[in-house]
Amino acid sequence: MMTTLLKVERLQTYIDQFHILQGVDFEAKQGEVTVLLGRNGAGKTTTLRSVLGLNPPQKGSIIYDGQEITGLATYEIANKGIGYVPEDQGIFGELTVEENMKVAMRKHDETTLSRLEWILDLFPDLKTYWKKHGGNLSGGQKQMLAISRAYVNNSKLLLIDEPSKGLAPIMVEKVMHSIEQMKKETTIILVEQNFYMASTIGDCFYILDDGRTVHNGLMEELKENTELRKHYLGIA
Repeated sequence: MMTTLLKVERLQTYIDQFHILQGVDFEAKQGEVTVLLGRNGAGKTTTLRSVLGLNPPQKGSIIYDGQEITGLATYEIANKGIGYVPEDQGIFGELTVEENMKVAMRKHDETTLSRLEWILDLFPDLKTYWKKHGGNLSGGQKQMLAISRAYVNNSKLLLIDEPSKGLAPIMVEKVMHSIEQMKKETTIILVEQNFYMASTIGDCFYILDDGRTVHNGLMEELKENTELRKHYLGIA
């Protein structure tokens, strides 16, 4: 039986005067890819940012690895082993790939350096362009760098927001492969509009609608439920 690594209950978050999350509930089990689905504006990105404390929730509970982390500062949450890949990638365009990775690394011990070598084998483009500025990389290479920066610190949980956005199909396949490989080592919560990608690598899903969790289950069930996909995701 899989252990629950993250449990979110009744999460409510405001941004300025707007009540964005109005009751989000979901769990992420260790070693799985949990996918948050929903139309644009459903609250998926805000959910990830609330977990990390970037948009602190006003109500609700976030339990990570058996500990309540609601209300902690973002750096405290990150130090507990949660990595984040934002929708805009969050890399430093004026720094080289090497410098981007070094800035992201919280430790430079043998374990972290070994992890870095594993990442460079997984993303050979990063090794090729090691001395190239991040701003000069292609969209797919920037996404590889963003994922690598979050993964290098041996995070027990990775929050990844829209990794396929704007990428060519061949790069989407590469990103999918990388997440499948990382899944062997860590737990992932994925926000993704590309249903092919989400349904291929996801183990379970939660659908958000108007800031609330409205449905959840195994990804295999959603693949077969045309009516549910059409109603909440607008896809057949």
